[in-house]
Amino acid sequence: MTDPRYKKLARLLVEYSTELKKGDQVLLDMIDVPDEFSIELMRAVRAVGAIPLIEVRHTRVSRELLRDTSARHARLVCHLELFRMKKMQAYIAIRGSDNASENADVPSDKMALYSKAIRPLVNWRVNKTRWCVLRWPTPSMAQAAAMSTEAFENLYFEVCTMDYRKMARAMLPLVRRMKKADRVLIQGPGTDLAFSIKGIGAKMCKGDRNIPDGEVFSCPVKNSINGGIQFNTPTLYAGTKFENVYLEFKDGKVVEARSNNTRRLNQILDTDPGARYTGEFSLGFNPYILNPMCDILFDEKIAGSLHLTPGQAYVDCDNGNRSAVHWDMVLIQRPEWGGGRIWFDDELIRRDGMFVPKDLKALNPANLK
Repeated sequence: MTDPRYKKLARLLVEYSTELKKGDQVLLDMIDVPDEFSIELMRAVRAVGAIPLIEVRHTRVSRELLRDTSARHARLVCHLELFRMKKMQAYIAIRGSDNASENADVPSDKMALYSKAIRPLVNWRVNKTRWCVLRWPTPSMAQAAAMSTEAFENLYFEVCTMDYRKMARAMLPLVRRMKKADRVLIQGPGTDLAFSIKGIGAKMCKGDRNIPDGEVFSCPVKNSINGGIQFNTPTLYAGTKFENVYLEFKDGKVVEARSNNTRRLNQILDTDPGARYTGEFSLGFNPYILNPMCDILFDEKIAGSLHLTPGQAYVDCDNGNRSAVHWDMVLIQRPEWGGGRIWFDDELIRRDGMFVPKDLKALNPANLK
């Protein structure tokens, strides 16, 4: 018997996240996902009169493609995939993997080449379709979260099918504040960072682009960041796990970067000129996600967290930075993680992971559950 939670999640993705309607064409990008869920998702799409096109992929096969890619191969992939994407009104990607480090031995120059080549495809999908991307729960994810497989699956479906409409209402005051703000100051252990978000705008993430969700993001003015930030959560990028990442900025540019793998960190930041500038600043507040799982779709929404992103900016909140890299790095500021404070224009917005102004308290964990 198909897990009844599959149907609930499929309906959320179709009816809420992408708001599919009759006649919409949607690409379902299924990566190491059980056939049972793929079938439920197709049925949910057809139930609203939309037309599903399904792609089934496997991470081990994709790794082999990347390991020996070439400029010609990558351009061909981009050309074909972009042609198909331009026929779609929506895109839903479910990404599972038995091994989160499957791409760890893909040469960095190959990964950079491929990332640059397919950037037009990613830009079109992000800016021209209604899209939603989420992980699929696997034993490797449970292991990374230090949880049993069953407990992690229960958490996954609880988080992914929470009341996102309620969360969206609570986000509105934070969006208004970020749109009006100029100066941002972030302080905490090893962190003293200042920048401007004046005129950039703000966007709430309420379950209609990523699931799980729970963040409001803006973007630093490109040349405005100065100071240092010490991230306290592991981060997985291009198959490599990084810990204790520290970035030092001068006039918007990363001038010093170190971690447990400083050489590889700097290789990625040298992918192109834009990789050493930032493309996103965000506050996370999902009440069900408390600890890192080394999976960015979860970690960037951790309650009491923020993330700062070397690389590509989103068109929705654009500072003009362009890069093949978009790397969300997470800092948790709850007391058990060392605490920390965030100010907007000299007003204390969040202390030790808890929102302080009255109009923002609805985003604190007890009020979102």
